[in-house]
Amino acid sequence: MEHIFTVTRRPVRINNHSKYSLFNSSNVYVADLNTPWQVHKILCNSAPVTVLQWDFTGKLLLIGDENGCTRIYTTPDHILNDWQLYLEVPLEGEHILAAAFFHPGKKICLNTEKKDSSCYFDKFSHVKFACSVKQFGGRPSSGVLLLTTTGMLAAVLLPQTTTQTPMVMATECLGPSRGFIKNADICYGKNGHFLIAVSSGDPSMPVQCYTVSVKKIDDKCVITSQTLLAFFLFEAPKEALKQVIKDKNCTISHIKWIMREDADSIVVAANSNNQSCLQVWELREKPLPVHKSFGNTESSQFFNRVVWQYQCHFQYSSKVTALEINKLSLINSVSSGYIVVTFSDNTVHCLYRDTLKPIASTSLAIARQLEEPLSKVPRLNTKIASIDLSWLGNVLLIMDSDDNLHLLKLPPQIESTALSVPYFTTVLEYCLIGGFDWLDLMLVLRPSMIEAVCDRLTESFNRQPGFVQQFFYIQLLCIKVSLYRLSANGQSKANDLSSFLMLHSISIAFKSLLRPSEMNTPEKSPAESLAAEAEGQTDVDKVLMNLEAKEFTIEPSTLQSLQQLIQWIADLALNLLVKVPDSRPSIGKPYELIKDVKALNMLKEMLVLIRIWGLLRPACLPVFIRSDANMDVLALLFRLLSRLVQNVNEPDDALVDDCCLLPSQVQVQQMQAFSNRTVLASPQFSQLILPLQLEFNVEPECLTAPGDVSSNQTIDSIRHLYLGKNPRVVKQCVRCGNSAGTTPLARTAAIRAWDQRWSRSC
Repeated sequence: MEHIFTVTRRPVRINNHSKYSLFNSSNVYVADLNTPWQVHKILCNSAPVTVLQWDFTGKLLLIGDENGCTRIYTTPDHILNDWQLYLEVPLEGEHILAAAFFHPGKKICLNTEKKDSSCYFDKFSHVKFACSVKQFGGRPSSGVLLLTTTGMLAAVLLPQTTTQTPMVMATECLGPSRGFIKNADICYGKNGHFLIAVSSGDPSMPVQCYTVSVKKIDDKCVITSQTLLAFFLFEAPKEALKQVIKDKNCTISHIKWIMREDADSIVVAANSNNQSCLQVWELREKPLPVHKSFGNTESSQFFNRVVWQYQCHFQYSSKVTALEINKLSLINSVSSGYIVVTFSDNTVHCLYRDTLKPIASTSLAIARQLEEPLSKVPRLNTKIASIDLSWLGNVLLIMDSDDNLHLLKLPPQIESTALSVPYFTTVLEYCLIGGFDWLDLMLVLRPSMIEAVCDRLTESFNRQPGFVQQFFYIQLLCIKVSLYRLSANGQSKANDLSSFLMLHSISIAFKSLLRPSEMNTPEKSPAESLAAEAEGQTDVDKVLMNLEAKEFTIEPSTLQSLQQLIQWIADLALNLLVKVPDSRPSIGKPYELIKDVKALNMLKEMLVLIRIWGLLRPACLPVFIRSDANMDVLALLFRLLSRLVQNVNEPDDALVDDCCLLPSQVQVQQMQAFSNRTVLASPQFSQLILPLQLEFNVEPECLTAPGDVSSNQTIDSIRHLYLGKNPRVVKQCVRCGNSAGTTPLARTAAIRAWDQRWSRSC
């Protein structure tokens, strides 16, 4: 459990005027894990915040407080520092204790029996899991379930903007009567119900469990709660609580389902003044013999009943301060995954969740403030306040009582050994199939493993069926680009893959504008005809003669809106050709865009489209600064690319000579370089001594790339426009660091679809 970083806040002077507002309010901030020092304020709440919960997509953030007010915030344009109130649910006089968004009904797990299979559909299985609330047609409904300290349930169906459906809310008692609840946890059942475990904090009282179902009937919401079996902590063997029960101040401090989905076990933490104990209880079927008077006398009969059975315990000499489990279960088994628990002596323990045997442990070292003298640092007063795990469970986030943020690396979920290439490949494939963020993997990946992981990931992807490759190809490119950016030696590969990703996206966008000339389905689509005619041809005008003109006709206004993308295609072709004289035969299989036959053929097809569209709208053609005004640059680029495709590894001398003359004939516009943004997932991160000492709202110099000089111009990496030196408003990707403008331009349907392609992620 390696300590990765600590983010501290600068001490501030507090006067009497601001003392009341500071200590009588709760502020909610959001930050990306890639730049944890950049925090963005969402809310300043008058009452203490008791619940923070993300939905499954990361679009909605729920904030509940002890005054019964629940607010849900969202980012309209996927901008991290722009949050708007989406919904407010007031429950006056209540204290929000727990909350859970409705389950969408999708669950993907690793099939352990076929984990070495080459096919994704065999390796990863879609587990049958019902959504929490169904709408018309069986579609999952969006909503949230709330639980208060008085035992009141509230189900809220979120309003639908597309159908203009208003918010629907219903309330119900959790049990037959309402009573005080101190600890609670909510789990998702596989049949669409919720499992709720509650405790009053008194160890002499039972831990109650309930199953809650929420249904939408017409325009109303109906909550049904049923009581399940309960258990007492004192039903465990005496050694499980012998140290804790000696103290009369023993209380139940934490309660958690062992899994977030379809759990049948609970872990309970009990604290005394100087001791603590964790117990795991499992719901099992226990056969009971039936008396011969009531059954068949010829054979013994048994009646199976479900009971709570004590499993194991873990004792420690300090109080439990926080308890957390994995959000996702890569393997649908209790034996995989772990429990992370922190104690009042600032130790962090990672335990197997089925046996509570220790995997790893560490002590959190609280560093002093940068400008704080040692005599003024009372270390014993700083305690761990709360913890949380990343979705993939590779890192642990800790917040202490001094508002400092800490990040620790955790052992892998699947294997108990050190992080390996097969483990990284498997989890990256899981992210590829499930659509999860892989940032926490990048923070624990060693640079020496990057090449092996990328090669193994590519080999596995190439063995998939064609339709699978076509569907996940863009996401695979994004994963490989982010991995290569972690290494100083992989920056050129990352830039080449980024250029190919943009080329591939532009190709899809351009080809989607083509329509068959007749209503009946032809033998070949326009895109297929274009690829067939452009292959092997060196004269662009001869390709045009073999194509149906009607199939490639686009409205002039649409063509004009695509001019910047057309210009980027031409600039890319020029930049690749001028690199031909410097290219050398490569050893091994390193990726180079100039040697990618697929990319070069795609580039040729785009030049043919540009040639056709230039006849329809000359203003959409790319602009070239030429030494000879009569030179046909598009025809020259197409001819040189066609000759390069014939032998990418060893181009002939005549082609090399022609490429050497190209810069003297046409001015080559340099392509936009990769933005060296100051982030954790960078080549500099692996060269630093951990843990890093960071400060909120201060960009660390240690993560800045050496020799990084900001450009005088800000370039829109999506529309490929120059935004000026200091644009008024610009948005920047938190992963790749590229910028994009927010000011709407002349919007056609084609350019609007292009912008939406990049609205959420790079």
